[in-house]
Amino acid sequence: MDDLATWVRERGIAEVECLVPDINGVLRGKVLPAAKLLQSLKDGSLRLPSSVFQVTVTGDYAGSEDDPESFSDPDMVLRPDVATARVAPGLNTPTAFVFADTLHADGTPWTVSPRHVLARVLELYATKGWRPVIAPELEFYLTAMNTDPDLPLTPPTGRSGRAETAPQPYGLEAVTEYEEIIDAIYEHSEVAGLAIDTMIHESGTAQLEINFLHGEPISLCDQVLVFKRIVRQVALAHGLYATFMAKPMEHQPGSAMHLHISVEDSAGENLFATPNGADSPLFTKFIGGLQAYLPSVVPLFAPNVNSFRRMRPSHSAPINVQWGRDNRSCGLRLPISDRQNRRIENRLPGADANPYLAMGAALICGWLGIEQGLEPSPPETGNAYLRQRTLPQNLEEGMERLAACTPVREILGEAFFRAFVSIKEAELEAWRGVISSWERDHLLLKV
Repeated sequence: MDDLATWVRERGIAEVECLVPDINGVLRGKVLPAAKLLQSLKDGSLRLPSSVFQVTVTGDYAGSEDDPESFSDPDMVLRPDVATARVAPGLNTPTAFVFADTLHADGTPWTVSPRHVLARVLELYATKGWRPVIAPELEFYLTAMNTDPDLPLTPPTGRSGRAETAPQPYGLEAVTEYEEIIDAIYEHSEVAGLAIDTMIHESGTAQLEINFLHGEPISLCDQVLVFKRIVRQVALAHGLYATFMAKPMEHQPGSAMHLHISVEDSAGENLFATPNGADSPLFTKFIGGLQAYLPSVVPLFAPNVNSFRRMRPSHSAPINVQWGRDNRSCGLRLPISDRQNRRIENRLPGADANPYLAMGAALICGWLGIEQGLEPSPPETGNAYLRQRTLPQNLEEGMERLAACTPVREILGEAFFRAFVSIKEAELEAWRGVISSWERDHLLLKV
């Protein structure tokens, strides 16, 4: 704590944003004077209502009237994770941010917290002396401002004064159209201490992708949420929107959050490859677990009704869990790599996923494969888009499969599972009540 006090004083920090990711991956929390944050580290005085983990994406509450925790809404103790303290970029007042873990009054973790859920999954690996390492690749769109949700999104005007009208995958000239925005994103990310690497232009109009350096999963999840916030703020400052919706535009590709996953031992050796560079038995069982269980946990990495619009054949979004070597039509891709960089790329999660839950889901499935000795199918050498769809078609079907997946539920914990289900059911009910523009267009004057 003394180190944090010195850090705050040396940087002239006046305010601190205390961040708590909710079940949808939305950042919530409090803004407080720096002195009060430091005091809370001594006396545990920082609190937040537990209903923060009952908030739906529409801003409603999903708690049950019969659940004492719902109607009493007890406070949680916030314990700032001082290792996450960083300067918050782009604000007039010198401000820092810090992620906080949520606790009961007796110091035990608040088990529905997504950050805690991932920590609990990592503890499974720690019992073996193993350490998962993950590198996310996150896609997003820049769009023109649009204040009417009934109107479709459109590409923004670039530096040339024109908007993109055709795909420009990996186009360097297309990237320079948004050079000022990209430069600002990199500058703000550096201030915030984010471990980001390369940025490319993806297949969609004004669609970009950022690669994060590989690292510890919880830290990477924290960084993903901060990066999303930075990108949205920078875009707004330039008169644009930035969106991480899975499928924001009808005739454009969706946006993914690909996860490159490996597992190391305590000495930092990659356990997914043998000393002679072959795939290790642990690696193949990890893939076997992904194949066996990922189709049952889709809502953890495709959490919204819009998420399933992305999962369409030949749209750079897999529809099954085939695995293949350097084959991007597969849901599970084995990139070309040497022994130390052996990894599996999980191409299923959308950019709209809560990163803690998406990473946690993949690691749970891989863990179950190792524990149960599951073997994968033969690697796919053809077009996996032509294979049968094994992922659910919609969120309702996905939730039914998740409810029936006992091994994953046991690891997630019943408290988290109930909270997650209540939120998704409330969001589905809200969505079912909406009359879409398609219905008005095709049914209003015809049926």
